Amino acid sequence: MSWDRPFAQPVPLPKGPPAQTLRDAASYIRTLPLPERDRQEWRLAIQMLIDAAEDRGPMLFARVGIVRALETRIETTLDRERQGKLKESKVNGDRDASI
Repeated sequence: MSWDRPFAQPVPLPKGPPAQTLRDAASYIRTLPLPERDRQEWRLAIQMLIDAAEDRGPMLFARVGIVRALETRIETTLDRERQGKLKESKVNGDRDASI
């Protein structure tokens, strides 16, 4: 088992340096709030990391799992921001609220 296995290409993370290894990716996931970590896309990414660390799965799958979970996180954040702007425009009485 090796958590020090490197990704073929580093995984860019929203905060800090990119994840170079499985250990880096796992460390990032540990910083996420528990409700977010429990989401299906993160649970799948975690399983892919474990499989890669135990030589039961390809590194590519581990990388894709992390990237997809990150993309879902970004989409969720953007959706929340859009909803907040829409609510704000309704409260302020903006008639031409475009997002």
